Amino acid sequence: MYASAPAGRKRPFGSHRRLNGGVRGFAATEANPALIEVEKDPHPCIPERSAMYIPPETRAHLEEVERRAGHLWKFLDVPGKQAAIARLEEQMGAATFWDSQKAAQKVIAECNGYKTTVAPQVAFRRKIDDAKTLAELIVESPDGTADAELEELRVLAETLLVEVADIEIAAFLSGPHDKSNAIVTVKAGAGGTESNDWADMLFRMYTRWAERRGFKVEIEDVAEGEGAGISLATFRLEGPNAYGYVKAERGVHRLVRISPFDANARRHTSFCSVDVVAEIDDDIDIEINEADLRVDVYRSSGKGGQHVNKTESAVRLTHIPTGLVVACQRERSQVKNRALAMKILRARIYEKTLDDKRAEMEKYYGEKGDIGWGNQIRSYVFQPYQMVKDLRTGVETGNIQAVMDGDIDAFINGWLRAGGPRTRNKDIKIED
Repeated sequence: MYASAPAGRKRPFGSHRRLNGGVRGFAATEANPALIEVEKDPHPCIPERSAMYIPPETRAHLEEVERRAGHLWKFLDVPGKQAAIARLEEQMGAATFWDSQKAAQKVIAECNGYKTTVAPQVAFRRKIDDAKTLAELIVESPDGTADAELEELRVLAETLLVEVADIEIAAFLSGPHDKSNAIVTVKAGAGGTESNDWADMLFRMYTRWAERRGFKVEIEDVAEGEGAGISLATFRLEGPNAYGYVKAERGVHRLVRISPFDANARRHTSFCSVDVVAEIDDDIDIEINEADLRVDVYRSSGKGGQHVNKTESAVRLTHIPTGLVVACQRERSQVKNRALAMKILRARIYEKTLDDKRAEMEKYYGEKGDIGWGNQIRSYVFQPYQMVKDLRTGVETGNIQAVMDGDIDAFINGWLRAGGPRTRNKDIKIED
């Protein structure tokens, strides 16, 4: 509920209000649902005036925005978090607050976390109240005197509709590491050149998407495929909620197309896996015994020509107990590449220690890492028709070129809105 409305009810956009002893209201007539009427003022000294017209589309947008914002207000328990902020700020004002620096930092972090959630909701609520005030002023204006205000209200309604969608998505990014940077690995499945080319296409798609969102991309390792494309690429995404968004892409991606490498122009199906882990903070205690590591050094190769050199600067780390392998060739220095590889390895081991969650995540790949039929989370069909369809949520589009150029927000947002489903929905089918 909003502060501008009495407890238990809120005044919708376009509701009546009392002015100068009379009541002016607006309601759609049966003959013309878009036309707003004004009740006559019973006072004879006040001249009769007609109200301005508010298009039903604008009215509907504003009402939808208010409804969705109200759901968010309740879903996030903003009043409860405001009470918690007040309580924590009272603790922070105590004379003994800094007696324990560790405890103090914990309280401050908790308070800031609540504020991060509450502030956007309160700010958006003010925008809604401003829109309601503008709508009321327009309704009270004589015909033809508020055309500029009507256009302003229309633009405002459309803007708020976009903003509330963004706020809804942000509300789902509440996981413990959603705000972290992400480490993404694209790996080709069986199929040789076909799968390697598909891995290269996915790698390009994600870098284009990252550019769209303003994320910084740092390529950690790229292994060229035989004949074409790549067999594997590992890269780091740096930006707000990078992991929270790109974790939606974890799983097997399937491509159906007429192969450009087939002289007979036959249709081929290729698979690639995408793995995503959060870049963990240094204060998370992950111990790695040097005796458990196998370290290989080799000459840099592959994409990123300025990084290729004649010395053995690239580093590959194999964690023997888990079988995890991490390679890095981004830097010219072997020492720096080893440090970066260790950072990635720590993140992957940390993910592995989350047994229950990890077991659930492995469902993306079927029975742990099976990159093939029946396990894909998304299908990309180039021929005989064009369609990209997420098999967890049903979100689809026929604009393949836009998707391959990085326009994948619809799939990510659909996944977040659906609650982050861990497996494909068997009820969602796609024709080959």
